[in-house]
Amino acid sequence: MFNNAGITGDSEVRVTDASTEDFKRVFDTNVLGGFLGAKYAARAMVPAKKGCILFTASIVSKISTGLPHAYKASKHAVVGLTKSLSVELGEHGIRVNCISPNAIVTPLFQKAIGNFDKKKGEEMLAVSSVLKGTVLEPEDFANAALYLASDEAKFISGVNLPVDGGYSLSNQSWKMGFAALFE
Repeated sequence: MFNNAGITGDSEVRVTDASTEDFKRVFDTNVLGGFLGAKYAARAMVPAKKGCILFTASIVSKISTGLPHAYKASKHAVVGLTKSLSVELGEHGIRVNCISPNAIVTPLFQKAIGNFDKKKGEEMLAVSSVLKGTVLEPEDFANAALYLASDEAKFISGVNLPVDGGYSLSNQSWKMGFAALFE
């Protein structure tokens, strides 16, 4: 079972101006929706004593970016739900994991950054990329999901797998700070 639905919500990044209604809407979609998906999947998987539940988290569950608080907090909650469910459902042979991709140039991403074309969006992401010479594609994310759902990952549970080319390991502000010193 793959809980892949998610929304970013309004683009307001200042807590003082964020809408309570938007915060609730994001949590209802990203967290409650995933919880309900897992709940009903577990009802079928527990008697079978096997199964795999996956969630889509986000790289923002590992680092902070300039995205809205509702989105970031909801993705942290998805990671917490993943860990909690992996412990509970593990006794029934059910694995639970989540995937945290970095930005992927999709139509939703393009809209969020000002309707850039795909090539421009990829160029923008490549500037801050740690793993040079490649771009994260939807297929890369799908391949991570297929791996975690496969028998090859039979002993992997409770993991928040970053699919980010090492981005979450790097402090980008250091990189920008050093670059600014030498301009």
